[in-house]
Amino acid sequence: MIGLGAIAQKAYLPILAARGDLDIVLATRNSQTLDRISRQYRIPQKVGSVEELIHTGIQAAFVHAATEAHFQIVQRLLDSGIHVYVDKPLAYSLKEARDLVELAARRQCLLMVGFNRRFAPFYNQLHAVPDKSLIFMQKNRVDPPETVRTFIFDDFIHVVDTLRFLSPGTPQDIRVSGHKKDGLLEQAIVEWSCPRFTAIGIMNRNSGKTEERLEVIASGNKWQVDDLVESVHSYNGEEKRVRSGDWEPILVRRGFAQIIDCFLSATVQGLPSSPTAEDSLLTHELCEQIVRELDAL
Repeated sequence: MIGLGAIAQKAYLPILAARGDLDIVLATRNSQTLDRISRQYRIPQKVGSVEELIHTGIQAAFVHAATEAHFQIVQRLLDSGIHVYVDKPLAYSLKEARDLVELAARRQCLLMVGFNRRFAPFYNQLHAVPDKSLIFMQKNRVDPPETVRTFIFDDFIHVVDTLRFLSPGTPQDIRVSGHKKDGLLEQAIVEWSCPRFTAIGIMNRNSGKTEERLEVIASGNKWQVDDLVESVHSYNGEEKRVRSGDWEPILVRRGFAQIIDCFLSATVQGLPSSPTAEDSLLTHELCEQIVRELDAL
């Protein structure tokens, strides 16, 4: 595991450290963090650089470093024949993202991007729903506005990928709008269509509440999922409300446990990851288009 920041500590280490089938090596340049996490999870193997990590003989790596470092780290790992799971996005640059996907193919390595919402139970169940006509997703935050590229690739990319995952066809007639304040982006909206279908995604980073809502309408049915933990299915004027079980771990509700298992199983069995690197690249390409249009505002 490379990088031991907040997401690694909150979402990945609790799952990976609890498994009995892994030989884990921790890697970060921060020696104090490295020592603390090593003691906390009783993981004795620890190194201070990517090169040292490669020399341990690992077969797969989880990369949780800052986005700016993704390209260099992932490239070095893939060049060494190591399967890679990396937090979204692959890179801020579309060219670098494409280069990594092509490198993974040449080296016959798995390259999986951490789009955990595809695995969140309430979202995953909606993937196979037939005859969808409308998908609406909003993910608002109380965080301050950000630069366009950071806003889209570090945050809004989850909205874009979830809409792509649930959409019944390839996005067409893509429309983008947004609001800026003092040169920073505080709201983004994307909409696209397929035959008899529309997808809409919204994010506001100047909201009074951090929230996430997904709505799917299909042939007389409507599903509404709030904050990944409660689903309401409406049909013929009646509602069926389902909440995640009180004892269901939050990392299962948010899909982290499932996506980690998917990646590790794929590496052991020699199967393609899901999503594939090529599929994840389509999300990055769409985000790049959104950035271009918002930059022009």
